[in-house]
Amino acid sequence: MKVTQEKLPASQVGLDIEISPEISKKAYEKVINQYARSANIPGFRKGKVPRHILVQRLGPSRIKAAALDDLMQEYFPKIVEEEKIPAIGSFEVIGNIEELIEQYEPGQPITIKAAVDVEPEVKLNKYQDFQVQAEEVKFDPQQVDEILERERVKMATLVPVENRPAQKGDTAYVDFKGYFTPTGATEPQEIEGGQGDNYQVELTEGQFIPGFTEGIEGMSPGETKELNIEFPADYGKPELAGCPATFNITLLELKEKELPELDDDFAAEVSEFETLAELRESLEKRFQEEKAEQTTANKHKALAEALVAEMEVELPETLIREEVDRLLTQQAMQLSNMGIDLKQLFNSETVPRMREHLRPDAIAQLKETLAIKEVAKQQSITITEEEIQAKSEEMMEQLQGQDVNLDRLRMVVTDDLISQKTYQWLEEHSTIELVPEGTLTPEEEEPEDSEDSEEVVVAEAEVVTD
Repeated sequence: MKVTQEKLPASQVGLDIEISPEISKKAYEKVINQYARSANIPGFRKGKVPRHILVQRLGPSRIKAAALDDLMQEYFPKIVEEEKIPAIGSFEVIGNIEELIEQYEPGQPITIKAAVDVEPEVKLNKYQDFQVQAEEVKFDPQQVDEILERERVKMATLVPVENRPAQKGDTAYVDFKGYFTPTGATEPQEIEGGQGDNYQVELTEGQFIPGFTEGIEGMSPGETKELNIEFPADYGKPELAGCPATFNITLLELKEKELPELDDDFAAEVSEFETLAELRESLEKRFQEEKAEQTTANKHKALAEALVAEMEVELPETLIREEVDRLLTQQAMQLSNMGIDLKQLFNSETVPRMREHLRPDAIAQLKETLAIKEVAKQQSITITEEEIQAKSEEMMEQLQGQDVNLDRLRMVVTDDLISQKTYQWLEEHSTIELVPEGTLTPEEEEPEDSEDSEEVVVAEAEVVTD
């Protein structure tokens, strides 16, 4: 067997595999003998079917196709090893398969053209002395006040309101009945589902159609009011969209939220801390750490973008496909944790669209990963067994109660630790200007997640087994 290699685009190696007459005949005989032992043909005992009958019933093309497939399955791994090809993924036959089957004659030489993805060659024109900008995310003490206030609202109790009309933020108990006039009609008709008795209404924006809760504001208990409003043009029920409506509303009772005092008792109720001061200190520390992590993530993102801009690489389709798989699994894990039914969301129609949508992200992530690995290789950045063990134990604690693929966990941890060390090296050998938050990021974009939080999500997606 003679093999000729050719470098192809997209990080592929082309192979011209010349199959000798002996191997060609041996592969065909092996397949036809297998069929002879297993074929069920009326009028013949299993294993006793004459060869010409077997070929006639199965068809020569089917037998030759099976022989060619066996050839590639048997010899391709040997070719990869002997030719020292850094193959990833499986091979693919180049050209018309039907023509190849037609050309194949047992006992005659045949050349099979195939291609296989290989590890990409990465060239970095530059990997140090970068000058980049990154947003600095600073801790705002007001965040602590906001989270404490949210907890107070969660623990609020409803108390009756006396001697004042309804206002925004109150809870109203009402009887109501709604009517609407369909497009082109003159007489109003009842709205299906548009009535309620002793119905609890939070007087906040967005709870009902525009104007409903606002119309209750200013009413006093016992008062009845006719409210004229209009359904939005994009309302969910087409028959109501854009139609004028009238609601007869009677305010039965009015209550307001009474918040607990912000004191040590409150702190003990909502946390494991005994005093408010301890709770505040813990929250401040957590937020400060989160902001520091976000700043670090911003610095790493800036360095990665600069590094990738200096990189030359052709990505093999196998790696892109695997990275899309990883991102899709990560996304599924996040949605599942949110309680979303994946069976309804992931189906034969949506998954291909999701994969196409994730492809640009996969390519960007691959380039960053390859660039970082190349820097680590150039600078001989390594980690110790002790570091791997410590990080693995930390991850195992975060994944308690789940089945974990330990080999996969070790690989994820190793890659992550080397990546962290490489970014540290890049920081030390580049100039990073920290600028105020929002300077570089458009307002509508969400800030990047911290590396640690992303690490947990990725680990869950990659090392938790079914």
